[in-house]
Amino acid sequence: MGWVRARRLFAVAGLVLVLGAGGVACGSDEKVEEARFVGAGELCNGLFAGPLAKKVESVTGDTVFYNQGTKGLDNVVDALKRGYASGRSWATGAELCRLEPRGGGSRERGGLKFSMYAPQDVGDLRMPAGSELYTMGLQAEVGKGGASLYVECVSPQLKGSEETPLRILGGFGRGKSDTPDTREFRDTNLEILHAASLVVVNKLECENNAGLTEKPVLEPRT
Repeated sequence: MGWVRARRLFAVAGLVLVLGAGGVACGSDEKVEEARFVGAGELCNGLFAGPLAKKVESVTGDTVFYNQGTKGLDNVVDALKRGYASGRSWATGAELCRLEPRGGGSRERGGLKFSMYAPQDVGDLRMPAGSELYTMGLQAEVGKGGASLYVECVSPQLKGSEETPLRILGGFGRGKSDTPDTREFRDTNLEILHAASLVVVNKLECENNAGLTEKPVLEPRT
């Protein structure tokens, strides 16, 4: 804790001051340590604030996460704009929010990422084993471990998007979790991704929210 070891020559008053200063430093260190970890509702600039926080906790099986800061949304929007301006058919994008539980390893890590997908990616049914299609967006894929959502964005921020929309792929992965593979939790995976996608398309000023409704449509495609 950085406490100074007491010595015989210290006066009693001096000893109290030293220990007092050490106690303050220790308390300060503890506050800094606590600030590094937050609940789901405080993560990534309040991305999951409200009832969504409990849903994140339910699918990850965790309640305390490493605090990732507040730059995720700006990083995603900047990356999507750069990708679109490049003229390439796809771009890697950026991470919106990482879900890194306290004390967890790399396998427990989850999160949300957004990138620009190529035209041929939609309609490709070579999905991961066990995944299924939902009706949300242009295409939505849902599985035990997460979800993917494809949308198109026309925006005044993107020159030429009226003719060629920005193709946005959102992905959510919950990381290793003991949560069972049920319809309820598959729906929750997509619900979390839908909420994050709305934040991104609103920031980009996509017309008609890039085709997303305010409430998620959680219907498997038959």
